[in-house]
Order: sequence, then C-alpha cells, then structure tokens
Amino acid sequence: MFDKVKNNNGKDLLGKTNRIVEGTKLQGDILSVADFRLDGELIGNFTSSGKLVIGESGKVIGNISCKNLDIEGYYEGKAEVLELLSVKSKAKIKGELVVGKLSVEPGAEFTAVCQMRENAGVKNLLTSNERPQLQKELVQ
Repeated sequence: MFDKVKNNNGKDLLGKTNRIVEGTKLQGDILSVADFRLDGELIGNFTSSGKLVIGESGKVIGNISCKNLDIEGYYEGKAEVLELLSVKSKAKIKGELVVGKLSVEPGAEFTAVCQMRENAGVKNLLTSNERPQLQKELVQ
C-alpha cells in the first residue's frame, strides 16, 4: 500500500505511517518524509516525498505536493502528484491538479482542472521493430 521511504539518517520508514484520526482538526502546514493517512481535517498545505491517503472522513483544504495521492474524502485546492492520483468513488474534489497518472472511480465528484505530466510513466507498447509488422497485418 505504501512505498518504501528513508529518512535523512537512511533509516527505512516502511510501515511507519503518520496518521491523523477522525475528529482531529489541524490548521497549518504539514511536511512529512513518510507516508501519511489523514482521516481528520487539515486547513493548510501538505508536502511529502511519500504517499498521502485522505480517508473517507478526511477533509483537506489547501495545496498538496506528494509522490502518490489517494482521495476517499473531500479535497479542495491545488495538488501536484508526481506519480498516481487515485480518486475513490466517495471522493469530492475541487481545484487544480497536476498528475503523472490519474484513476477516477465511478461515483466520484470531480470538479477540477487536471493536467497530466509529459512522459509520466507512459510506455510505448510497441517497439519500433514491431510497428511495421503490425501495420502490414492491419492493411491485409
């Protein structure tokens, strides 16, 4: 579920996830090197080199910058996601997004401008040697 991240001392932070539980409200900015799960509310900016999960009861109003982002709850703001933004069916999103890849489940409320990063994990499925052969097969 979470990626392997190391802190400044080189210690492995896998399995060491920060968590803000439901009912907790924070106002301010959060900076984290480890993965983070937010089931409470944050009014402020969030920056991480890991993954952020906004749980079903979670609410974030502010800017987000992280490697991967899963949204199950409410998000409003500008987000920059280096790799994958995964929007779950109960999510509500308003804002501007820049992502590597995007996954949106049916039922999600997605009111956002979304820009895909160039070459963000896009792989060419056919090598240059396979293209002429495929073109020949399609013509016949």
